[in-house]
Order: sequence, then structure tokens, then C-alpha cells
Amino acid sequence: MATLSACASPPWPNPNSPNSNPDPNFLPDQSQTLDFDSLMPPQPESPPPHHHHSPDASPPESSPSLPPPSLLYLSFNQDQACFAAAADSGFRIYNCDPFRELFRRDFDGGGIGHVEMLFLCNIFALVGGGPNPQYPPNKVMIWDDHQGHCIGELSFRAAVRGVRLRRDRIIVVVEQKIFVYNFADLKLVHQIETVPNPKGLCAVSQLSDSLVLACPGLHKGQIRVEHYAQKKTKFISAHDSRIACFALTLDGQLIATASTKGTLIRIFDTDHGTLLQEVRRGANTAEICSLAFSSTAQWLAVSSDKGTVHVFSLKKHSNIPELEKTQSSSNSEAAVTLSNSSRSFIKLKGVLPKYFNSEWSVAQFHLQEGSHYTVAFGLQKNTVIILGMDGRYGLKKRLNGVFSKLLLIAFLFVLDAADSIVIRKT
Repeated sequence: MATLSACASPPWPNPNSPNSNPDPNFLPDQSQTLDFDSLMPPQPESPPPHHHHSPDASPPESSPSLPPPSLLYLSFNQDQACFAAAADSGFRIYNCDPFRELFRRDFDGGGIGHVEMLFLCNIFALVGGGPNPQYPPNKVMIWDDHQGHCIGELSFRAAVRGVRLRRDRIIVVVEQKIFVYNFADLKLVHQIETVPNPKGLCAVSQLSDSLVLACPGLHKGQIRVEHYAQKKTKFISAHDSRIACFALTLDGQLIATASTKGTLIRIFDTDHGTLLQEVRRGANTAEICSLAFSSTAQWLAVSSDKGTVHVFSLKKHSNIPELEKTQSSSNSEAAVTLSNSSRSFIKLKGVLPKYFNSEWSVAQFHLQEGSHYTVAFGLQKNTVIILGMDGRYGLKKRLNGVFSKLLLIAFLFVLDAADSIVIRKT
């Protein structure tokens, strides 16, 4: 059970009030490249020794510089205008476009394993992490950056795996449960049991007039969708394998899902659980790191450990007959009509026809393989933002119908100039 520890502080801040204190000295330069040292706080020199020494003696050598912070977690805020980076020494907040550091909070050797923003206001959810956590990993700390300290905490019996915020709710994910709280008073309003969820998978809509929450169900490959306004629960059997990743649109009407195989991405209507579209990332197994809808649900971005980010075109205005046809063909082993020249594939109709009939991405961005990348769509029309756990930051822009590179700059590390983009036509 979660408990609230009351902290002596002024009245609870309004989460709807934005933080209107950006750095006035920053000159927006979208082509800037930051080196690591520019992001590190200056290190004070070691104090002189206490023993007596001659005034002409050489000054004492400064102590060795502290090791660079280790990146532990990256997350976008709700409208993808900013992102937060949690490290073993604190956390930092960055603006996406133009790329710039907004502020940082460094603790005395204490690590933050998870930081969640609430749009651009002064409230953050923090969870300790790293070799020397700033807070216990079984607590969610409510940090008020205006006051510079925590104003509340939620304690659990198990380690916190994830946190999601919206203006009226706080959602906390532990290994096999999800807790939903009112934001204003931290009152527990709902508990949900799930399958083991070590990755802390959970998604919540962000429009004020619709509260939709998606989480793993109680069975392998199942998604549970809570429609709180309608007081309705919908279970979706999305995959045969375990769920690896999923994402909701801002209004919660669509959900994109991926399994541990990582070859197919499926898009469902959350109200009825109808399969609307199925797209193929590739033929080989991959770990899907993140999924993201554009604000208009026209595009879907998918990142994987293969070092690629795929962008798919979505069917926005499908009518019911087309949806039924799509669902029928997705579930059928013979998903295409074989011509006379292709009847030799009849014996392999369970594999080849469905593969050849797959919907492929309209664009790919190639990065270093093996790293964990988080993707989102920017505020500018048809821009894709890519964050890497290896410290990379990228902004891609769509021009004249194809995605091409606008800029790729560094975050914590200088980006390798060998980055390339491959365009795949459907």
C-alpha cells in the first residue's frame, strides 16, 4: 500500500501554472554542438593544506575532477517540447527545439533513476536510482522546483518501476501493480493488478476531457485500457508474445503496441479494441525501445535496439468496412490473392504472402546499433526528435514528402558524424 508523508510546506502548487522563467541569456542556435565539459558544473579547486608553507611555494594541485555523470533515464514531457535527463548526480531539463539546457539540479552525490515532468510547470516526480540513490527506490518524491525541495512523497512496498503524470492524476507503476492518485490531494483512487512489469510500462492520455490509461493485463500479450470517464475497462489481446512497448495518442483513442519479437506494430482502437492497422518494422527480432504518435495521429515513430528509427504513415480516416477488411487480412494466413505467377508460394503461404503484403515504414533514421533510443514528434510540423541513452540528441525534419536530416547535435557527448538516413518507399 502507498502512504503519503506530509511535508511542511506552503499550499500545494497549481500544476496548471507553467514555469515562465526561461534562461534569458540563451541565444537560440539550432546548429550548436555542445561538448561534454560545457555541460559539467565547474569543479572547485582543492583547499590549500593546513600545514604552514612559504608564500613563494607553488600552489597546491587541484584534486582530480569528478567522473562524468552517468545517464540513467530519459523522458519527454507531455507535449514533447522538453525532455528530462536523470543521472547519478541529479537531473537536468532541456528544451527540444531549439536545443538548450533549461536548468539542472545537482545533488551531493545522490542519483535520480527516474524523473517525470508535468508539462512546463515547477512540479516533478523523482525516484532515486544509481549506485547511490538520492531517495529510496521504493518512493516517489514530489519535487517543487520553485521551493527547491520535496513537498510530498508516496511510499510503496516494492521498487517503483515507472511514474506518469497528468494535470489531475499521478500514476505509479510497481512490479505487478499500478496505483492511480488524485494530483490535488494525493488520494488513492484506483489500483490495478498486472502481469510482472519490470519495465514499468504504462501510458495515459493527456487531454483534460478524457482520462484513458493503458497498462499490461493479467495475461501474456494483453493490454488493459481503462476509460475512466465512461467507467469502462477494455481488454485487448494484442500479441501472442509478451508486450514490450505501447503508446497512446493524446486523446487516448488509439494505442500502438509491440511485442518482444519486435517485428510487427499494431494499432488498435481503444474504445472497441478493434485492430485498425498492422505495420512491419522488419523480419528479424528486435527490442522495441519506444513508440510515439504525432499529435495528429498521422505518423507513428518506432525506435529499436537495431539502431533504427522507423516512421510509418497511419490511416487516419478509415471507415468501418475498411477496418474490418484490415483486421480480417491481418488474422488470415493467406493475406494476399495469389496470381498465376506466384502460385509456387502456396506451400509457404503462412510466411511469404503476409510478409510481402506488409506495410513498411516511409522513412528510417540510422543510428548506432545497440543503444536505447527514445523517440517523439516535435512541436514543429513533421519533426522527429531522437534521444539516446548513449548521450545523443537528434532532430529530424520532414521536407517535400520525405524525412531528411535537419540537424543532429550532441547531448553530453559529441555525436559521431557518420550518422546516415535511409529512405524506404512504400
